[in-house]
Amino acid sequence: MRVLVIGSGGREHALCRSLAADPQVTEVHCAPGNAGVAQVATLHPVVATDPAAVTRLAGELGADLVVIGPEAPLVAGVADAVRRAGVPCFGPSAEAARIEGSKSFAKEVMTSAGVPTARSRTCVTPEETAAALEEFGTPYVVKDDGLAAGKGVVVTDDRQEALRHAATCGRVVVEEFLDGPEVSLFALCDGSTAVPLQPAQDHKRAYDGDLGPNTGGMGAYTPLPWAPADLTGRVMAETVIPTVNELAGRGTPYTGVLFVGLALTSSGPKVIEFNARFGDPETQVVLDRLQTPLAGLLLACATGTLGGFGPLSYREGAAVTVVVAAENYPGEPVRGDVVEGLCDIAGDDAYVLHSGTVFDGDHVVSGGGRVLSVVGTGPDVAAARAAAYRAVGRVRLRGSHHRTDIAGRGA
Repeated sequence: MRVLVIGSGGREHALCRSLAADPQVTEVHCAPGNAGVAQVATLHPVVATDPAAVTRLAGELGADLVVIGPEAPLVAGVADAVRRAGVPCFGPSAEAARIEGSKSFAKEVMTSAGVPTARSRTCVTPEETAAALEEFGTPYVVKDDGLAAGKGVVVTDDRQEALRHAATCGRVVVEEFLDGPEVSLFALCDGSTAVPLQPAQDHKRAYDGDLGPNTGGMGAYTPLPWAPADLTGRVMAETVIPTVNELAGRGTPYTGVLFVGLALTSSGPKVIEFNARFGDPETQVVLDRLQTPLAGLLLACATGTLGGFGPLSYREGAAVTVVVAAENYPGEPVRGDVVEGLCDIAGDDAYVLHSGTVFDGDHVVSGGGRVLSVVGTGPDVAAARAAAYRAVGRVRLRGSHHRTDIAGRGA
């Protein structure tokens, strides 16, 4: 099987790594990829959001499956174009991808489907925003209605900060704050059937103690020994299946992964957000534990045959990933600094996935905000966490920073 993965981050490196290990896969290609992905896949310089270019590349390669990683190509209609060309594609249509592309659309779907979530208001004027902030109170939660690479949300007790964020976004969703630990659950969907993967927990804030601005994610781990035993079943029954059915009923069947961001409130799990793709960095740890070969699973989603696929299996133990970020991230990151120490990370308990790297001659240099995801594994969360941080200690990148408390609760 020839597989083409679209994207260039740590999520795509994790996908390519898992696909390359699948006995069914003969070739892995990635467009555009990064310096780490080049170790496991053939790279192609294609603009990921260009439907015609991606479709043309899939045809030239004779791809048996196209897997779209990031949200922007999905919202741009890349999956639609690939499917029209007759190539199986893992990723929702542009219309279905609005579940992430528009927070107000996602709220509308959840309301129609009876999905538990926060009360909210969609606001386009300062007056509407001010009224919604007054209605829901502190902490104020203001979300950019469109795509924002995981950084369009402000949660603050400062009313002026909330109003300033709304003003920079234009159209926003203001909602009540959901208290409780956050959990990420991926559900693989083929338009009518959905299968859950193992839950994980991301750490969104930039600094230790969940302080600082929101980021795309500074680390993650799985499994969650503290989570309720019935969590996955409850979320599938109350959230995923109703959402999949609602979208199918609207004539926009959902094919791909539905990322459910949850808050475990005192009244049960409630949806914070939906994403139309694998989360980053949760994908890095979830795929590490998944034992079921990935290519056949994603192809079953793309071809509407997930219902007959059979149960999934997982490796025992745990995985923890710690993100090494460039100087100034999540602001404008410093690029072009040499990444050293990667060759020193070798062994059975840790490895590196590249997120924002490029080649400069023979050197790997930083090319984005989140530069690396360092994954540690072990028999439990504590051991995996220790392995990840030992490996992080070997990375040398001028001005970089990382959190030191990833998976602390799980350990």
